[in-house]
Amino acid sequence: MTLIGTHMVTSPQTARQYFEQVMTNPARRPFGFGRKLAIVNVDIQCAYTQIDRFVTSYETDPRQIEHVNMISALARARAMPVIWTRVAYMPTGADCGVWGMREDGPDALQSIRAGSERHAFDPRCVVDESVDAVFDKRMASAFHETHLNSLLTWHGVDTVVITGGSTSGCVRATAVDAVSHGYRAIVPIETTADKHESPHFANLTDMQLKYADVVPVSAVVEWLESR
Repeated sequence: MTLIGTHMVTSPQTARQYFEQVMTNPARRPFGFGRKLAIVNVDIQCAYTQIDRFVTSYETDPRQIEHVNMISALARARAMPVIWTRVAYMPTGADCGVWGMREDGPDALQSIRAGSERHAFDPRCVVDESVDAVFDKRMASAFHETHLNSLLTWHGVDTVVITGGSTSGCVRATAVDAVSHGYRAIVPIETTADKHESPHFANLTDMQLKYADVVPVSAVVEWLESR
């Protein structure tokens, strides 16, 4: 029997090394940018960004939020939507559902209360609430049971640029849902973050191979500045 498929590859490569290999030798055509994009900034809130305050927080690129603010400002100046999401739950945490079953206590997911310090956007975020859309979510994807899809449809968006964290969690889930809804998904590398480099780079690799264009943030800047 002649095999044309692949047995699962085993390799001593780290997730970072495999990511670099994939980015150097792309196997598929990019989705590319369409006519109009939206910036979707996922869960850049204190619970996940304030590494001197909360054990649930993490940092990958120290300039992450600077990059997010820059591309958000460029999009906003061109009348392209900027959306910010946050995780938040009711005081009892009951609306976290099955996702909240795995842990308890003040650092647990369902303990992120609406209006609390953990719910607040990182103070470095430049959110213009006069034009930016801001809403809470309860599950990983920014699309799940929110009005994100209808908002993007109203604005005539065909491309979704996804930033935030975690790379392996809510960013990836949002990217999968974006392409599932028919949008081109773009993930700028420097604008994402995770707790450990293995899931961070493994999920950037997987998104690049399947669900999104994983690109340097400079590619998003260049496209926006050309509009």
